Amino acid sequence: MLTLLQHIVQDVAAAPSFREALDLLVRDVNEALGTEVCSVYIRNAEDSGYLFAANEGLNREAVGKSTMRLGEGLVGLVGGRAEPVNLEDAVAHPQYHYMPEVGEEPFHAFLGVPIIHHRRVLGVLVVQQRERRKFDESEEAFLITLSAQLATVIAHAEATGDVQELTNAEHERVDARFEGLAGSPGVAVGSVVVMHPPANLEAVPDRQCENITVELIIFDRAVNSVRNDIRRISEQFSESLPREELALFDVYLHMLDDDALTGDIRDRIRRGQWAQGALKQVIAEHLRRFQDMEDEYLRERASDVRDLGLRVLAYLQDIRAKKVHFPKDTVLVGEDVTPGMLANIPSDHLAGIVSLGGSGNSHVAILARALDIPAVMGAVDVPLYQIEGQRLVVDGHYGEVYTNPSEKLQTQFASLGEEEREFAEELDELKPLKCITRDGYRTLLWVNIGLTGDISRSLDRGAEGIGLFRTEVPFMTQDRFPTEEEQRVLYRGHMEAFEPRPVTMRTLDVGGDKSLSYFPIAEENPFLGWRGIRVTLDHPEIFLAQVRAMIKANAGLDGLLRIMLPMVSSMGEVDDAMDLVKRAYREVVEEGVEVKEPSIGVMVEVPSAVYQSRELARRVDFLAVGSNDLTQYMLAVDRNNPRVAELYQDTHPAVLRALREVARNAHAEGKGIGICGELAGAPIGAVLLMAMGYQVLSMNATNLPKVKWVLRNIKRSDARRMVARVLKMDTAEEISAYMQNELVAAGLGRVVPSHRDHHSNIAVAGG
Repeated sequence: MLTLLQHIVQDVAAAPSFREALDLLVRDVNEALGTEVCSVYIRNAEDSGYLFAANEGLNREAVGKSTMRLGEGLVGLVGGRAEPVNLEDAVAHPQYHYMPEVGEEPFHAFLGVPIIHHRRVLGVLVVQQRERRKFDESEEAFLITLSAQLATVIAHAEATGDVQELTNAEHERVDARFEGLAGSPGVAVGSVVVMHPPANLEAVPDRQCENITVELIIFDRAVNSVRNDIRRISEQFSESLPREELALFDVYLHMLDDDALTGDIRDRIRRGQWAQGALKQVIAEHLRRFQDMEDEYLRERASDVRDLGLRVLAYLQDIRAKKVHFPKDTVLVGEDVTPGMLANIPSDHLAGIVSLGGSGNSHVAILARALDIPAVMGAVDVPLYQIEGQRLVVDGHYGEVYTNPSEKLQTQFASLGEEEREFAEELDELKPLKCITRDGYRTLLWVNIGLTGDISRSLDRGAEGIGLFRTEVPFMTQDRFPTEEEQRVLYRGHMEAFEPRPVTMRTLDVGGDKSLSYFPIAEENPFLGWRGIRVTLDHPEIFLAQVRAMIKANAGLDGLLRIMLPMVSSMGEVDDAMDLVKRAYREVVEEGVEVKEPSIGVMVEVPSAVYQSRELARRVDFLAVGSNDLTQYMLAVDRNNPRVAELYQDTHPAVLRALREVARNAHAEGKGIGICGELAGAPIGAVLLMAMGYQVLSMNATNLPKVKWVLRNIKRSDARRMVARVLKMDTAEEISAYMQNELVAAGLGRVVPSHRDHHSNIAVAGG
């Protein structure tokens, strides 16, 4: 049965058109099950009924013409129940509906299964026979399995407009919506250009080389060519990106150093493997290492490693990318878009980016934010090879892509894009102003930083401090632990740039499935494993060196150094870590360095820390909620998995109640309370957090101006009333709808995307 199923799926996938795919499917199912009739009914765009879309065994003249209303007949019964219906004598069933043009009256046995994609019934798959009998369990299971495969095919056909071609009737154009992850804010309307990787690493065979010296020469030539390409890309972006942002390409070049990827590959070649095989093996090892990491920023480096591997392989195979025409409104779409792909497009021609892989922490998403280009990541269901040259709408705010858009939808989004550009220009005037509500409540707006290039972008948008400095980056760019002095120099650069603003540094947050290449850790359940503070407490030599570097970097500066402990789950961890920080400070002072003692804080990221937040506040100087991880752990949802992205809701009632609890406990102990995460950078989230008493909101620099505008134009007393209401609500959807209405009523509708109102009329084709 499995072989038959694979055969049918392959036939359908290879069909030149959607109509032919359906014809092949009904024919193959009839042959596989030995039935006399197989039909496919597809729910139409207006949701008014089911179209008789394909058939083998009945009157084919009715295909594309006959329809059944929702709830009508046995097909309507299957669709309404969203579960199989298996009948021995269909004609005797009270819901049997006679359709003379179809000619199904001689057939008694009936098995219908729903075709469901992301909870939505797209159609019904039916088989029938003359004899009176019930189909057995294996036949039913076969049809259910096949319908799950067919669901994706139909969803893609809806997106590309192929479903409409099944009938000659004129229907309103379908706007199909695919859901992904927000990569870079903004909206764009443009023409699709699909970028394909130049080579396939997986297809490279292992092979012994004939001449090791020749193989090494060939490999070196390929690597040098890639180095030249990267330098050219960096030069191309030099006018449009801040100098610091170009450090992204320095990371690429460093990966090609002898002590990184290329050194490992040369070792394989010297042991007798040909260059392409050695490249494949080493890239695969590095990919597994990065993909197993829990931290989404570090995990996204796998995309960069793969991109480099493909580039080197392309030169080894002497493959050159074909010339591609890029229209002035290009929307770049690819399975895994990389920074290198952007270099092929004139900067003034790139309107948007859609990547089927990756997340908001991919290098390409970081670059897109720096270039103010809307981007959607992780849009796994977008029919990549069926939309070349088509019009596409990119919504980087909500991580959504609209294929086959109507003129009305295109006009709507184009207008939104123009409004956003005008709004952004107005927000520039707020840079020197403090964030104070209309009734005088002051909120500090800080930024989250991971790369050196974030500094200038943050200061340009009026950042008042660093709320989260991810110190993992220098550890990732080397093949060993960085020395204390190397860390001090890096930290000093950030502190001097933000002087005299406060800088909050998170201690090393690696471990578990977030291991370094030179510090491998393998665990069966890494999400709950050896990571964060657990690792550094077990290795005090690493912790002490890093903390000493942080403290020394602040010598002679007026800015406050705040040291933050990640993934704390118990009081003992805090006590032990604080003892080490105090020891590090004493050692620095004993060396003759004059420097202020740092503040120490705890990140509240797991439920146990929420319920012990008052005890934690007594021991430390401040609390900082890591809202992204806290939401993820509370709801048991991987926020970077597009399949369950809709379950990740940072306005979930449980999350908001936990946030209020932490704020109350911090205030009760007279300690500072801040938050770093996506919620802090969203207008709705910022209003609620400010009302709860969060004194510091730390966010991506891109979101800072908009948050400042919202908070400066609202009263805290009104915001507190909103919090009181939402804490009594049961769902995130109810909370979001209420808050959007409140912001509109307060005259702040410019931060409430009105296009969301149209979703009820749009086909959801992917999740």
